[in-house]
Amino acid sequence: MNRSVSLLAVAAFMILPARAELAVGADAPAFTAPATLGGSEFTFSLAEALKSGPVVLYFYPAAFTKGCTIEAHDFAEATDAFKALGATVIGVSADDIATLNEFSVSECRSKFAVASDRDRAIMTAYDAVLEAKPDLADRTSYVISPEGKILFVHSALDPTGHVEKTMAAVKTWQASR
Repeated sequence: MNRSVSLLAVAAFMILPARAELAVGADAPAFTAPATLGGSEFTFSLAEALKSGPVVLYFYPAAFTKGCTIEAHDFAEATDAFKALGATVIGVSADDIATLNEFSVSECRSKFAVASDRDRAIMTAYDAVLEAKPDLADRTSYVISPEGKILFVHSALDPTGHVEKTMAAVKTWQASR
């Protein structure tokens, strides 16, 4: 019986797809997307943002859910420190822009932009689709260098640590300049 269970567990493990975040050193896919900051809509361009310094790109499943609200508050509190290091923060989800207009004011506290990826093209390009619910983004954070290379990646549904780890990656980048 134990052998059967063990073989079944191994077989199940072998057919489950592995997480496939973009690797450190990979080229970051360029994108533009409808975005909002403090309820004011604009088009976010990764290429334009990278001209000012590194970009902290974080994907989250859905606005106004518990974990996403916690993460938005954490990034809002850290935005000034990211800016002091020359970094731009942008959150991305599949939410529509009307929802994100509210979320950007109430939960992001008008501190950083959030972008709408309704067709899931950005989350697909960044391998940040939530496997269990492919219509949502996984909670994956990237730090992208001004040269368009992935410097850091962290993926975990628990929002704890995303801000601290991306901040450490930005500080490491800053120290290496």
